[in-house]
Amino acid sequence: MTLSIRNQLPGNVTAITPGEVMATVKVRLDGGQDIIAAITREAVKELGLAEGSAVRALVKSTEVSLATAAVEGLSIRNQLPGTVGDVATGGAMASVKVTVPGGELTAAITKDAVTDLDLTRGSSVVALIKSTEISLAAV
Repeated sequence: MTLSIRNQLPGNVTAITPGEVMATVKVRLDGGQDIIAAITREAVKELGLAEGSAVRALVKSTEVSLATAAVEGLSIRNQLPGTVGDVATGGAMASVKVTVPGGELTAAITKDAVTDLDLTRGSSVVALIKSTEISLAAV
């Protein structure tokens, strides 16, 4: 299946914490980072997820925020450090490619944010992704 979601990071499930309706799934990405995805318990079952399962973490570029350093006091658990590889700006929006260990993420942010954060090729950034915005695909 071909998807329009450009952000697809491979990894393996390291833990599943079931809840009443939702579950959190901890994934060790191939680059060594840990992320948390919040998906339904039904999805965990349908995908046949268990510890050790190979997955791809899928994130729409509009759900990736950028910061110039790690952020404390924030409910967003997934903070992936990286380096800006490319910035393409349009009239109002920008596409920022961020190289992270083991892959690349694209963030769709405003052109003003690029200016305010002074983002250029080589800038250090942290990609912020809410756990509820990460989908998983079994591989």
